[in-house]
Amino acid sequence: MSLTTVKHMRAALLLLCSLLFTGLAAAAPASESQKIEFLLSSIGHLQGAVFIRNGSEYTAAQAVEHLRYKWQHAGKQVETAEDFIVLCATKSSMSGLVYRIRFADGTTLDSAVFLEQQLKRLDAGRHSGVAMPLPNQPDRSRPR
Repeated sequence: MSLTTVKHMRAALLLLCSLLFTGLAAAAPASESQKIEFLLSSIGHLQGAVFIRNGSEYTAAQAVEHLRYKWQHAGKQVETAEDFIVLCATKSSMSGLVYRIRFADGTTLDSAVFLEQQLKRLDAGRHSGVAMPLPNQPDRSRPR
C-alpha cells in the first residue's frame, strides 16, 4: 500500500469512529439537569418575548434568572424536568398566579404549556438522534 492510501484509510477510520461516537452520544439520555437547562435556554432564546409574572412584565433573561433562582431554592424537590415545570415554572408560589409568555407575534401562552412542548421536542429529537434547535415561537399545532 502506498503512503497516500494509508493516510486516506486512517482519515476514513477516524471519521467513522467520530461518527459512531457522535451517534452514541446523541442516543444517550439527557440528564434531568440538562433537560432543565434546555428548558431555561428555550425561554432565554425567545426573541421579543415577554414573561408575565404576578401581573408584571419581564424580559426573557429576567425570567430565566427568576426560574433558576426558584430551581436552586426548590433543592431536592426537583428531581425531573417535569418537577421543574410544575414546582418552579408554572405559577407564583406567593400569589398563585400562572406564569405566562407573550411572544413577539402577540400570542400568549401559559409558561407550563410552552415548557411541556419544549420538553416533548427535546425527547423527540433525542429519539431521532437530531439535535433540537432552540425555539423562537411556541408550537401552535395544538390549540389551547
